[in-house]
Amino acid sequence: MTARAPKAREEVSAGGVVFRRSADGVRVLLIRDSYKNWGFPKGHLEDDESPDDAAMREVREETGLAGLTLKSPVQVIDWHFRFRGRLVHKVCHFYLIEAASGHPRPLRKEGITACKWLAFDEAATLVSYANARSVLARAQALLAVEGGE
Repeated sequence: MTARAPKAREEVSAGGVVFRRSADGVRVLLIRDSYKNWGFPKGHLEDDESPDDAAMREVREETGLAGLTLKSPVQVIDWHFRFRGRLVHKVCHFYLIEAASGHPRPLRKEGITACKWLAFDEAATLVSYANARSVLARAQALLAVEGGE
């Protein structure tokens, strides 16, 4: 009889690829976490919260931005990792979110250490994970289709 591998704990998160249109083109917002990794604001869904509502809440909380507009879904990604010895399967829904104005402020109590507006090509070199670069590329393609990039 063979032992079965332990089932991964399922976690669902949502986040946003926040963008802004400016005189010098479209800029996207990256955040840096306490491990010095650059990516997008995201977090767990709360009880009975939809992924799009969670994405908007997480962007507001982690960046301090207000006046956000949810534009469209971008991509759903997933990955596995170990946390305290337990296998976790994380699924994260990303949305395109426009920030017309405001200055982001990193939520330090959540480990966000910096926020930075960047052009897509600069952001692609800074994003720490390949699956997040895929989300970034998809967001850029969506904005190009609507004439925003």
